[in-house]
Amino acid sequence: METEVQSNFTYLGRTFTNLSINASSSAFSDCNSDRSGEFPTASSQSRRLFLSCASENSDELIEQLVSGLESSSIDEQKQAATEIRLLAKNKPENRIKIARAGAIKPLISLIASSDPQLQENGVTAILNLSLCDENKELIAASGAIKPLVRALKIGNSTARENAACALLRLSQVEENKIAIGRSGAIPPLVNLLETGNFRGKKDASTALYSLCSVKENKVRAVQAGVMKPLVELMADFSSNMVDKSAFVASELISVTEARAALVEEGGIPVLVEIVEVGTQRQKEIAVAILLQLCEDSVAYRTMVAREGAIPPLVALSQSGTSRVKRKAETLIDLLRQPRSGNAAATAVARASGVSV
Repeated sequence: METEVQSNFTYLGRTFTNLSINASSSAFSDCNSDRSGEFPTASSQSRRLFLSCASENSDELIEQLVSGLESSSIDEQKQAATEIRLLAKNKPENRIKIARAGAIKPLISLIASSDPQLQENGVTAILNLSLCDENKELIAASGAIKPLVRALKIGNSTARENAACALLRLSQVEENKIAIGRSGAIPPLVNLLETGNFRGKKDASTALYSLCSVKENKVRAVQAGVMKPLVELMADFSSNMVDKSAFVASELISVTEARAALVEEGGIPVLVEIVEVGTQRQKEIAVAILLQLCEDSVAYRTMVAREGAIPPLVALSQSGTSRVKRKAETLIDLLRQPRSGNAAATAVARASGVSV
């Protein structure tokens, strides 16, 4: 997946439309099918092999499994959900067959189960089915969004991660983004970004990046406190999350609330450090964010300059790619604009929440 972060910036009457950043697959890899559980017992391994072999002539088997999803026996439901999950994982062509056999609604009902294994298998089967573009609209129309959000809130770690991935997949249908945001998905995604393991953080950041192309979801994310974990992850070069968190921040920074939250959470020194010591791509996205931040704010320009941004920007303007050079030069010009000492001090104090 390659996504372009597009930012427009106006300076001295000129509109810069070259602030786009390519969010390549190495920064935002798609959530793939069922990466979670393998099934450790010998009998289940044999069953998995059988399913893989049988899937070429699997229509009858799929019908039987869909019936099993609606059984009154929890054990039968678990077996059917597990096998559907595997069939949808291992054979892409089965994803359409399973959906057409009527599996989606009973799988959605399993997501609401109080049994953790049933919930996990329901979530993961829906994720695997959502990998097929043809299924996305059907899954959303069948009422999957709210149960997935519930699993994202209260499920086990695997259910939460796979729910985030499933919501990401559904958000690739543009009209679903608002529905997902209005169903309460943003706060638990922010929580997963803050408290999840490495995979959970990756899945949450990717889902947030997709959902926050919609303005109302940007505001929801900021209100849910997303800037705190984003700044922390950008500051931690050992996290392997600098790129991903910076791309999410770049998606949010167009709204006023996000700019204020970024500054409040200490984002300016973090971004300046990235410009100084980050990779080429990290430097580029950091400069793009700082440009957006400084566009209309003397206070933020003053704060960025006082963090020592100009020397690394000058170095970047001399050694980076042509696109990075242009951005760095534009930001340097902004930071070097004359500022009244008293006015700058007042602006900084106001931006920091200090009465003057």
